[in-house]
Amino acid sequence: MKTKSKREEGAPQKKEKFLPILLGSDENVYGNVRLFREAFPVTPLVLCGALLVGVRKSRLCEVRVVPGLDREEVFVPTLRAVLEEKGKEAEKIVVVPCSDYYAELLSRHYGEFEGRISNATLPPEQIEELNRKDRFYEICKKYRLDFPKTRVLTREEGAGSLSPAEEGFSYPVVLKPENSNATEYLHCHFPGKKKVFFLHDEEQYKKTVEAVYAAGYTGKLILQEFIPGGDDAMRVVNTYSGNDGRVRLLCLGQAVLEEYSPATLGNYAAVITRGDDDLYEKIEGFLNAIHYVGFANFDLKYDRRTGKTLVFEINNRPGRSSFFTRAAGCNLMKTMVEDAVEGKPCPTPIRTAKTALWTEVPRGVLMKYTENEELKREIKALWKKGTLYRTLFCREDKGLRRRAAVLRYYYSFYKNYRKYYFKK
Repeated sequence: MKTKSKREEGAPQKKEKFLPILLGSDENVYGNVRLFREAFPVTPLVLCGALLVGVRKSRLCEVRVVPGLDREEVFVPTLRAVLEEKGKEAEKIVVVPCSDYYAELLSRHYGEFEGRISNATLPPEQIEELNRKDRFYEICKKYRLDFPKTRVLTREEGAGSLSPAEEGFSYPVVLKPENSNATEYLHCHFPGKKKVFFLHDEEQYKKTVEAVYAAGYTGKLILQEFIPGGDDAMRVVNTYSGNDGRVRLLCLGQAVLEEYSPATLGNYAAVITRGDDDLYEKIEGFLNAIHYVGFANFDLKYDRRTGKTLVFEINNRPGRSSFFTRAAGCNLMKTMVEDAVEGKPCPTPIRTAKTALWTEVPRGVLMKYTENEELKREIKALWKKGTLYRTLFCREDKGLRRRAAVLRYYYSFYKNYRKYYFKK
């Protein structure tokens, strides 16, 4: 006679060790899904307000689209219900926000989730302090992180008669919202809108300021000196700091090419991984001093005039291009789980130094729009050697519909660069 299994008898099922929940649906999310899958036998859950190409038709994760998820009145009850549901299936849950607005929402309401999230997040006051460029640069100065000459403009100053030249700035200058990924700016619409503006004279400056504020933006603007150098002068550092406020991983990349469409201007399109112990030392000291927890993404630029690497900003989440860290030989999500889930943080911070290439764009785009000939030769060598990583191309995710969507997106960069590329 056939006996019933324990499952059939309704016996309680063994819980999974942990479950990752990722907030968003872009390439950043998909890259982190891949990192979790590579290191652990888990199927991450993706919560998003809209379905983007990053996770569309993916077989690597469970996706739930919740319209309006970026609004507090939707976000809080949705995440609370999901944590309660998944808490019955997993012993621990980690939540990884992959955009600034999700990171801020999670921070503001972290205490309302009754200790169900294992990885720590920054308190909202600290996020606000780091997002406010005037305060952020004061902290940088205190802990000896170099940054460009900067003037923070209030709405009254920006819309008034303040002149960059009178403030000691030489054209061209850089102008950007205090936080270009903040919900308020994302919801502003006006002709010529960009994340970052490169302005070459007084008339261009005034017209841009007027357009930004006429569109309903009420926040501050950042006026900054332009640091000479093309895309290859940009640097990016991704880090993870444990629940105890100590840095556990640092990974540096040199930008090869940035994106140029107005909505994504300044995002990295290709990165070569590097190492720099002096820079690592400064950033580690900075983060440890302010008791930072979780992921951080630093945007920086190398100033060939002084030999200094200057900090532009910090984002309290994995960077949009954070999959470049995998090219460097590390796994951000594995480091986080070892700390927040297993309670076994690496005793000595990981500092990557391996050289490899991560790219979001096709080789033809990369070779045409990369201006540095030495970097072109390095790209060819790395491509030939096979030390190449691309976020959206995954052998384990081969569905025909997904492949078609990814290829359409991938090859759309040819048209995108023809339309928007300009020399800085």
